[in-house]
Amino acid sequence: MAVRFLVPLLIVYFLVVDAAIAVTFSSKLIHRFSDEAKAFFVSRNSNVSVDSWPKKRSFDYYRLLLGSDLKRQKLKLGAEYQLLFPYLGSQTLFFGNDFDWLHYTWIDIGTPNVSFLVALDAGSDLLWVPCDCMQCAPLSSSYYDMLDRDLNVYSPSLSSTSKPLSCNDQLCELGSNCKSSKEPCPYLVSYYSKNTSSSGFLIEDRLHLASVSEHASQSSVWASVIIGCGRKQSGAYLDGAAPDGLMGLGPGDLSIPSLLSKAGLVRNTFSICFDDNYSGAIFFGDEGLATQKSTSFVPLEGKFVTYLIEVESYLVGSSSLKKAGFLALVDSGTSFTFLPYEIYEKVVVEFDKQVNATRSTFKGSPWKYCYNSSSQELLNVPTLTLVFAMNQSFIVHNPIIKLISGNQGFNVFCLSIQPIHEEFGIIGQNFMRGYRMVFDRENLKLGWSTSIYVRIQLTVK
Repeated sequence: MAVRFLVPLLIVYFLVVDAAIAVTFSSKLIHRFSDEAKAFFVSRNSNVSVDSWPKKRSFDYYRLLLGSDLKRQKLKLGAEYQLLFPYLGSQTLFFGNDFDWLHYTWIDIGTPNVSFLVALDAGSDLLWVPCDCMQCAPLSSSYYDMLDRDLNVYSPSLSSTSKPLSCNDQLCELGSNCKSSKEPCPYLVSYYSKNTSSSGFLIEDRLHLASVSEHASQSSVWASVIIGCGRKQSGAYLDGAAPDGLMGLGPGDLSIPSLLSKAGLVRNTFSICFDDNYSGAIFFGDEGLATQKSTSFVPLEGKFVTYLIEVESYLVGSSSLKKAGFLALVDSGTSFTFLPYEIYEKVVVEFDKQVNATRSTFKGSPWKYCYNSSSQELLNVPTLTLVFAMNQSFIVHNPIIKLISGNQGFNVFCLSIQPIHEEFGIIGQNFMRGYRMVFDRENLKLGWSTSIYVRIQLTVK
C-alpha cells in the first residue's frame, strides 16, 4: 500500500524533557503548506510544480493564511455546540479541489480497521466520519489532487466491533428526540451561517492507536470510542472542507481525549507542539512538566465548553500596558493571534515606539505594522508577554514574521497580530510556536513549557 501523506496515527514522537515520560498516544500534524506537504504533492502529481507552491515567508503565503483566519471567525455553531472555529485553510485552490482545514491526521477505526483522513478541531467534541452516506462530500481521489487513493466510507455493518449508541445512554445528548429508547442516538452539528452541518447517529467502535513509553517502545492498542456515523453533510462539509470526517478535541464527554481517559488508557489531558514548518505533533495523555507554568481555563456561561483563558495584563518589552486584560480562546487551528481592538491599538503603538526600525508600507502586506530590515540588523525587537493570574508569564517567542519579497528586492518583518472586533481575543499558532502547550482537562488548566521534540520512529502503511 502506498505511503500515506499527512499524519498517520502510528507516527510516534518523543518529547525531550528532564523527567520520565509516561505512556502516551501521539499523532503527527503536518501543515498544509509545509515543506513536507510540498514534497509530497510534487512527487505524487506531475501537474504540481515547485513554482506553483506558495513561497514560504512571502506576502502571498501569509496573506492566504490570514485570509483563512478571517473566514473562520464568521462561522458560528448552534446552541448545542456553541463555539466551533473550524480549521479552514485557504479558499484559493492551488491544486484543484484541495482540502480546507489547517491540520489533518489519519486514524483507523473498526474491525477490520478502515483508515480516515480527519480534520482536527479543538473547538468541538465529536469524532465523525462519512458513513452509509445519503449526502456526503466527494471521496474520489480524482477530486483531490493531493491524494493517490480514494477516501473511505465507514459502514457499521461491516465492522464486527461496532454497536449503536442507544437513545437512553447518558452520552446521547439528543435522546429526547427519539421515539424509542432503543433507537440509535442521533447527532446534529450545525452552523448558523452557510448552511453547514453534519448529521447521523452515534456508534461505539474501536479506535486503533500506537503508544510510546519512556524507553521508546511502541505497541498497538485500541480504545472503544463514540463515532458519529455522518450520513448527511451540507454546506462547507459537503463541498469538501472535511470530506473524510473531523476529530473533536474539545472538553466535552464525547471528545477523543475524554474517551481515552475514561477507558483508563491515559490521563485526561493532551499536548501540542509546533515546529518551524508549522507542523508538529499531538500527544494524548501528556501532563507536561512539573515545572511548567499554567493558568486556569475560564467557563463560558458557567460551562467549560471551549479552551478560554483570561489574560490579566500585557507587556511590550518591559512596559506594562494599562487596562490591557482580556479573555482569549486558545485555538491551534488559527494561524495568527487576534486581540480585541482596544488592546491591539495599545500593543502596536507601544511596539512601534520601541522597535529600532523604520515603519514602512509594503504593497500586498496583510499587516499594518511592517518594517524594512534590509539595511540594518534587528538589534531591538521588543518582546511581547502575556501575564496571567499568579504572575504566570507567557513570553511570545515569535511576535514577528520575516517576509521575503524577491520581486521588489527587499526583506521586511511585520508584527503578526491582528485586531478583532469581538469580546474575545484568539491565541493562534504563531504565539504557541516554541512551546509545549498542555491542555490539562483534569485540572482545567492550560500549561506551557519550552518545547524540544525529536522524531524517534516512523511507521507507515
